[in-house]
Amino acid sequence: MANEELRRKEHEAFREKVVYHDFTHQMLKAEGPDAGAFMDKMFVNDISGKAVGQGVYTSELNEDGEMIDDLIAFRMEDNMYWLSTLYIDQMQEEFAKYSDGYDVEFTDIKDITTMYAVQGPDSTKTVNKILDKPVDDLKFFRIRPGKIDDVDVYVANAGFTGETGYELYFHPDHIDFIEKKLEEAGEEFGIVHVETDVFLSSIPTEYGLKIMRDFEGLDPYEANLGWTVDWDSDFVGKEAIRDSKENGPKRSLLGFTVEDKDAEVAEKADVLKDGEKVGHVTNYTYGYTVEKNIGFALIDNEKAKKGDKVTIDGVDAELTSDVFL
Repeated sequence: MANEELRRKEHEAFREKVVYHDFTHQMLKAEGPDAGAFMDKMFVNDISGKAVGQGVYTSELNEDGEMIDDLIAFRMEDNMYWLSTLYIDQMQEEFAKYSDGYDVEFTDIKDITTMYAVQGPDSTKTVNKILDKPVDDLKFFRIRPGKIDDVDVYVANAGFTGETGYELYFHPDHIDFIEKKLEEAGEEFGIVHVETDVFLSSIPTEYGLKIMRDFEGLDPYEANLGWTVDWDSDFVGKEAIRDSKENGPKRSLLGFTVEDKDAEVAEKADVLKDGEKVGHVTNYTYGYTVEKNIGFALIDNEKAKKGDKVTIDGVDAELTSDVFL
């Protein structure tokens, strides 16, 4: 099957059926009497106030208020947290700068933790057929232990798709077994094992979901993530983002659309309005549900706004909301 045909097939399965794929991130375990307090020091969201089994989307800033990581933190026990990241070495380097005086230890558990995403409208029916306990009562961003036959797993109601979905965490020794169980359980729903990168491109982009590449060097308000910031916490970079909170960000991530289906736009290409540079592209892909080219651009708020007509690499485009569905 041609790659473009395969990408469309997999994309449509995310939206209409059920898919599964390896979505393993690097995982750091933080534990100790001061683990919660240290989480609140290093991340902008309230983490220590979450219940055991609850997850939270958050970000880590440098002292200049710039995002250096965005991640999911799960409170697994009273004094133990899982941090799901793509930048574990950088995270540990940052932690080392601020951990003096905190009774907290960190363990890299990426070699013993694999995560498979099961996503799509039929994902609940699929995982219910293999887990020891149905997930119908598992709320969004909650995680709990379970079993698939005699294999220990953690199941989270979470995903990076905008669709109903779950994440299964287990030891990598069981990959073949888990894949077999998912194939058997999802056969009646037309389950698809995803092989292309649509789970990082067209699928999240249509729902306005971004990756760290889009956020690089931004503060949370420029990244449209002001809702994640807990101003009652004394987190690293707090004072550096106060002006952005109180006076509004000087830059914003906006969406843009290109009607020409064959148009090519390079990453970091300049966005021009009336011949003047007003920003640059951070992401560009084809959205198979919306049937058009879509992307994100970092825009100078004094020079352009949503609804403006712009050109990118000589291609006509329009600035829009960053959510396309």
